[in-house]
Amino acid sequence: MTKRKSVGGQAVIEGVMMRGSKGVATAVRKSDGEIEVDFNDSVPLTKKYKIFSIPIIRGFITLIDSLVLGVKTLNYSASFFMEGDEEEEQSKFDKWLEGIFKEKTQDVVMGVSFIVSLALSMLLFFILPTFVANVLKSANINNTIVLNIFEGIIRVGIFLLYIYLISKMEDIKRVFQYHGAEHKTIFCYERNLELTPENAMKQGRLHPRCGTNFLFLVMIISIIVFSFTGWNSLYERILYRVILLPIVSGITYEIIKWMGSSETGIAKFFSYPGLMLQKLTTREPDLSQIEVAIYSLKVAEGIETVESIKNKTNQEKEVILG
Repeated sequence: MTKRKSVGGQAVIEGVMMRGSKGVATAVRKSDGEIEVDFNDSVPLTKKYKIFSIPIIRGFITLIDSLVLGVKTLNYSASFFMEGDEEEEQSKFDKWLEGIFKEKTQDVVMGVSFIVSLALSMLLFFILPTFVANVLKSANINNTIVLNIFEGIIRVGIFLLYIYLISKMEDIKRVFQYHGAEHKTIFCYERNLELTPENAMKQGRLHPRCGTNFLFLVMIISIIVFSFTGWNSLYERILYRVILLPIVSGITYEIIKWMGSSETGIAKFFSYPGLMLQKLTTREPDLSQIEVAIYSLKVAEGIETVESIKNKTNQEKEVILG
């Protein structure tokens, strides 16, 4: 049997999103224990438009597409745990927004959140390291390679510190357990094993195609790419970092794609740092969390439908209630 490589995913609040050959499925375990599954047959932009499937270009397009999808699915999962808040009186600002944007209010808020998050990420991981590295320049160190390496070390250091700090938050630990469930389920599927929580539990939780690997490699590739821009004025360097981010992400995507399909020693060597970092961004899940991930994958791959899973969970509820 050929090894399946069609599925990717993301952990959300008390659930897992999977993107498969049939579309996007998000499964969430609600407070009452019931699993809710949402399915969307949307096609990635790289498959919709030929120009977006060109190597390097497809990497940046996939990144933006994934970020937008990630925000949508996180909002969807969060909606199940905010029902009490909706009953509270709306603020004047909320009413003002709804008065202007009507039924588009949610989309506008999500769009603004996405832009702000992207801007903060750029500021923290790309612009701040450039400011800090300027200290060496002030100390009359003018070697471009040394300056770029120093900037890169600061960038990686900030990234690792950020991952470490959020991994200590209790709510994030739950998300990281679902992240582990997502990886174990994908491994189980790729190895053509029957999709059961018990089979998936036996799989590893560190996956070479993980977004953690991607982000870590972006930090490393950026050191190389930014080295070609010289070390001129501070604002010129910041401009270059922003402009070259699509190229950095595009190159990184191609490397991740190769690492995910290659069994060679060199691929494993380059995967190793990102895999070790996943020890922070994933946690060992329980069987109930893996069950959620399996439902999500099955719907995304067309193995089951939302309706069949709903019927299945209702039958399970009847058995529990006697």
